[in-house]
Amino acid sequence: MPDHPPNHDGSWRHQLGSPDFPPEQDRYHLYVGLFCPFAHRVILTRELKGLQKFLPMSIVKPYPKEGGGWRFPATDDEYPGSTVDHLFHSKFLHDVYFKSDSQYKGIYSVPVLWDRKTNQIVNNESQDIMRMLNTVFNDFLPSDNTAQRDLDFYPPHLRRQIDEINSWMMPNLNSGVYKAGFATTQESYNENCRIVFSTIDRLESHLSDHPRHIYILGSQITEIDLKLYTTLVRFDTIYQQHFKLMIGSIRHNYPHLHRWMKHMYWKVAGVKETTDFKHIKENYSKSHGDINPRAITPLGPEPNVESWTQDDENWRREREQL
Repeated sequence: MPDHPPNHDGSWRHQLGSPDFPPEQDRYHLYVGLFCPFAHRVILTRELKGLQKFLPMSIVKPYPKEGGGWRFPATDDEYPGSTVDHLFHSKFLHDVYFKSDSQYKGIYSVPVLWDRKTNQIVNNESQDIMRMLNTVFNDFLPSDNTAQRDLDFYPPHLRRQIDEINSWMMPNLNSGVYKAGFATTQESYNENCRIVFSTIDRLESHLSDHPRHIYILGSQITEIDLKLYTTLVRFDTIYQQHFKLMIGSIRHNYPHLHRWMKHMYWKVAGVKETTDFKHIKENYSKSHGDINPRAITPLGPEPNVESWTQDDENWRREREQL
């Protein structure tokens, strides 16, 4: 059975669906944080594919992080939205990592895909887990549930475009907000802040150039939509002020992306339900003492996501009829 290599970079990259980790009901478990955009993309994949009963979740609290890293509440009522560790009743996420590798010295990140049968981590890389959940449980879904069985976030006919967008969106926006936010010099901040906004500009131009698109690549939702949503829904809410990304806001400066994000939030079932702004805002504002030493969580913007209007609904209906 695969083991974690002794000289590792902090990642487990085993594949669910391989001979060692076949898809089975009641075998696998997810560890996530609702605050984390990388965990959120996995939660969205699980939710939209209808995999809740195949893949139960344990959810860490959004803070504190110091003194041992991400931790679980003592009860499910301690911090709404967080849960106890349903498998081991661990106090800290690092306890789960040490169960898989007692010599582990990397970071304790979410998401984590755990195998109950072999008692080890399968994978802790969000894109890997997204891609695996996209297809690996399809045969377990009810035969009459064709919508979720057929839902494919990485369809063959769009893979070239998805890979191309991933190649610049992931480093320059999804990770880019952190490069700007955690910069330790003015020069590094200036450079990375500009990169973030040039990437948002590029995505705005893409939607402007494709006015019939309801999703980033047309009429079909893909992993690009999930990855972009989990970053942009945090942008005005916390990244803009916390990471000093003040050149513009999604709601005021990017009309095409703003409507696309509102559509994701209000009209794609499961997206709003997995977006927890309390977890998001309190995680960033109360976990980064070097950025926000008093740990005050800001109010606003209000509302967190603007309402879906009749003009928005007309826009949606026109595109669904194309």
